[in-house]
Amino acid sequence: MNSLPPIADIDLRRATLCQLLHWLAAGRVHAGQLAEVYLDAIERINPQLNAYVKLRPAMLREQARMAEHRRRDGIIGRLDGIPIALKDNFDIAGWVTRSGLPDGGHPAEQDAHVVARLRASGAVLTGKTNMDEGALGAITDNAHFGPTHNPHRHGYTAGGSSGGAAAAVAAGLTVAAVGSDSLGSIRIPASYCGLFALKPTQGEISTRGMTPAARRLDCVGLLARGVDDLTILLQVLAGYDADDPRSRRRRVALSPPDWEPGQLRCGVLSNLPALGVQPDVVAVFEAALAKLDRELGQRRDVDFEDWHFARARRAGLLLMEAEMLGTFAAQLADTEHPVSARFRSMLDYAARKTAADYAQADRVLDAAALKMRRLFAQIDVLVLPTTPQGAFPLNGPVPDTQADLTSFANLAGCPAVSIPMGTLPDGLPIGLQLVGARGSDLRLLELAEVWSATLDAAPDYPVLP
Repeated sequence: MNSLPPIADIDLRRATLCQLLHWLAAGRVHAGQLAEVYLDAIERINPQLNAYVKLRPAMLREQARMAEHRRRDGIIGRLDGIPIALKDNFDIAGWVTRSGLPDGGHPAEQDAHVVARLRASGAVLTGKTNMDEGALGAITDNAHFGPTHNPHRHGYTAGGSSGGAAAAVAAGLTVAAVGSDSLGSIRIPASYCGLFALKPTQGEISTRGMTPAARRLDCVGLLARGVDDLTILLQVLAGYDADDPRSRRRRVALSPPDWEPGQLRCGVLSNLPALGVQPDVVAVFEAALAKLDRELGQRRDVDFEDWHFARARRAGLLLMEAEMLGTFAAQLADTEHPVSARFRSMLDYAARKTAADYAQADRVLDAAALKMRRLFAQIDVLVLPTTPQGAFPLNGPVPDTQADLTSFANLAGCPAVSIPMGTLPDGLPIGLQLVGARGSDLRLLELAEVWSATLDAAPDYPVLP
């Protein structure tokens, strides 16, 4: 008979995925109990945050009951009983996939690849989270579903376009979340909300069943309250999918996590203010590097004079806008459920461009691939702030630079990890980004685990609004 005291609801909501797996295995908590704790939190807190846009409590409870049966029978999946949220651009069979738009058409006939993998692992799907319209934005202030508020400060952005997913994880309304990242849509909200995030190597996780933004940039992204959680989610979701043209059959093998700390070569950008990084962010970044002095190994200043961050980000944005003209053609023509004026204006901009303009933007991907090869011949990991600024008011101006530091990894197809690196003077968190060569996902996660332990900068979860 278990003599240990019961675990308080707040401790269940602040626990990492790995901790919850341990408690589930030890019988200290049951899947049904965990589901009720999260449902109760969602009911109380989601009206303040607007992290979720679609919930089916009866389905969630049924998934939890099935997980309890499997654990009782001794045949369990890797994530059995763990609540996981999904951004509303992934197909769940029987659900309408709105992608932040007013009308998503008919319910999906089958699960997206990642949803099928989550189900097979025993995960409990909590619901769909808010996002920027069409995944075209980085603030999650949706004209149709309302804004998502940052759990750290009401009225401030949670980032985007996976802002609802990030707010849900940080506020303890789910254990972890799956979103998408085309120019930084996972890492930007992770930075603003004080979370851990992974954008894997291009093609490592299938995007089949995910509404595309720009297929050559799109990645499935992961959000959690701990680095080890990201590793487990990557292991569950990664793998070749013959029905995804961009899925890779180990063309670049995942490198083992075998860093030699004394041999580690860390590249650091030398002139962040010239790239538009705010002084407060530079100060936190330099303090983090000082604290990580031993863990950085051989610190090297890297030359990015031949790479224009803002211009590259704009090229990626044009690729997204141009492809969305086709992806959302039906929604753009729907006068009964009109898209927002902002979304239409952004796609109209792409419609006025020529094929030559698109081809020129597309060449940036080749330039990024070559830059990546040259860069990672000299260093093992590129270290930089995740975002040039912290979270800002939803009712204020929106900076153009949000994705300047995240877009390189998408354009080059590299993996990137964001971890909390400290707190800005206004009390809001800011992220540190690690970018590696293709296939270095596990190495980056190992390094992120060591660095996050040294920095100890993660906020206390759940962040209460």
